[in-house]
Amino acid sequence: MKRTTLSLIAVATALAAVTGFAALTAPDGTTSAPAVARLPLPVERSSLVCPAPSTSEVAETAYTSYTPAGKTGASKAEAGKAELKPATVAATPGGSTAKKPSAAKAPATVAQPGTPVSAEANGGAAPALTGSATGLLAPGWTVQQTTVVPAGGARGLLGVTCTAPDTDFWFPAASTAKDRQDYVHLTNPDDTAAVADIELYGPEGPLPSQLTEGIPVPAHSSVPVLLSTLTGEKPAADVTVHVTTRSGRVGAVIGAADDKLGSDWLPAAADPAGTAVLPGIPADATSVRLVAFVPGEDDADLKIQLVGETGTIVPAAAQSLHVKSGMTAAVDLPDLTRGEAGSLLLTPSDAKKATPFVAALRVVRGKGDKQEVAYIPATAAISARATVADNRSAGSTLMLTAPGATAEVKVTASAGTQGGTPVTKTFTVKAGTTTEVSQLVPTGLKGSYALTVERVSGGPVHAARTLALPQDGIPMFTVQTLGDDRGTVEVPVAKQDLSVLDD
Repeated sequence: MKRTTLSLIAVATALAAVTGFAALTAPDGTTSAPAVARLPLPVERSSLVCPAPSTSEVAETAYTSYTPAGKTGASKAEAGKAELKPATVAATPGGSTAKKPSAAKAPATVAQPGTPVSAEANGGAAPALTGSATGLLAPGWTVQQTTVVPAGGARGLLGVTCTAPDTDFWFPAASTAKDRQDYVHLTNPDDTAAVADIELYGPEGPLPSQLTEGIPVPAHSSVPVLLSTLTGEKPAADVTVHVTTRSGRVGAVIGAADDKLGSDWLPAAADPAGTAVLPGIPADATSVRLVAFVPGEDDADLKIQLVGETGTIVPAAAQSLHVKSGMTAAVDLPDLTRGEAGSLLLTPSDAKKATPFVAALRVVRGKGDKQEVAYIPATAAISARATVADNRSAGSTLMLTAPGATAEVKVTASAGTQGGTPVTKTFTVKAGTTTEVSQLVPTGLKGSYALTVERVSGGPVHAARTLALPQDGIPMFTVQTLGDDRGTVEVPVAKQDLSVLDD
């Protein structure tokens, strides 16, 4: 369990103890039940961090910032603001001293819920960003960073949803291979320094680190760390990266560049669990590689299934995967989609033995020297609402997967950054299927827009957005999975008992 979760539990417990004290200690000696009701209230502050987009001088980066419209309960006086600021470029392990970012202009500030704003930054000097949203703009605030690098060793379409800072991250599908340049970007949004540890696990177990102490991440700064420099072991094609903090918190994401396949961002996978859903595999994927890791002491035997548009099937090429404790396991899944978009479902081969694991996919489109890569981590279900920004009039596809029971889902396409009227449509996603949504755009769209997914009823729903921007015959694309936006927090409700004031 993450430290932030523990902190919330501690606060809730303390509130319950304080507000319920009177009921538990009535002077007549009777004992009434403590208050256990929970009232969902909108969050009042959200924090996000975005990694430095690229070092390429030909990079073109677009930022889209958005807060979904909705009932927040806040007054007009609590309108708040949502803004990002450049982070300092800090020293890498063994590198030079920190320096100020040369690109000082931050993306535009969101003015009101329901209307996205965008900004651009070109070249290789654009810095990492840290930011926060308050008041009406805090619940569900999201920022999408999309970068096009048309040429060079890191060419490709790189997309990432800027992440909330935390203390624990898992990254399957990383690599220290000679044809890969994988950097983990650590960004600290807080006023105090953080100290991070990075552990690497290859196919044969832990990779000894050449760093004996934690990596310092100064306040409001970002540190990129090349994974291959952390270990003296021979290069490994498949590596699982575990990032934790000894003090403070950071945002973490891996930028992966392949000499032949292009580049993209590898976000953190969902927390270790006994089952996993990896949503958003394009129908025309030419190569899919599954990477998994078990952090506990027991091995895991996983059943592999594809949840497609017409149902759930077991791929003929690979029906299962055995993952040894503390070792990274990988398997290629050739001809997985057979022209049908879908999501990968991993479950225990033995239903009575569910061993927690983490997983991610490396997905390739195209052939020969016209290939492009993207990464899909295991993603938790949307419990209430999730949003992805920077969707275009063409090339954006939303996938909704209901691995268990049938679910009803409401999807809203927001107004555009330069104009347009929102459109909302409800979809029924049948049990064990994936529904593809590609034609839902705002009326009179100008600019880019956001898609907000809300689960109305039924079973768990997992979602991902594919953005395709082909260029010079290369099917450039990126996939962003949608995580619950945690726009509300449950606060304990206590019943007032004035009897304690009686003599």
